[in-house]
Amino acid sequence: MQIGRLAIDDDELIERFVRASGPGGQNVNKVATAVELRFDIARSPSLPEPVRARLLAKRDRRVTGEGVLVLSAQRFRTQERNREDARARLAAFIESGLHAPTPRIATKPTRGARERRLGEKRGRASIKQGRSGRGWD
Repeated sequence: MQIGRLAIDDDELIERFVRASGPGGQNVNKVATAVELRFDIARSPSLPEPVRARLLAKRDRRVTGEGVLVLSAQRFRTQERNREDARARLAAFIESGLHAPTPRIATKPTRGARERRLGEKRGRASIKQGRSGRGWD
């Protein structure tokens, strides 16, 4: 499986076929069309260390405590389409960890911006003071 410049071996993916819920009539009760795809992020030799760290740092409920990503696909009625869907979602998840976020550069407000803000605060304060009746002494 090729994701960007990464190649993930099919041996690293564990697929399990289970019965799906939802529409499909009697077929749903008989055929295991839903796919449960597991990918061990923590122990994968294909992932570079920075990518692994970014993926494990994500607060995603699909990642277990041991660092295994569990994807469940049952959108389609056929096993093959659900399998493709699960792999596409895995590729999108890994793709999101490939790009390092740009670091935020702290900036200071300009002197003019500070003066405008304080002037607006004074203006709002005088408006509110005028409402109470105390400012008419």
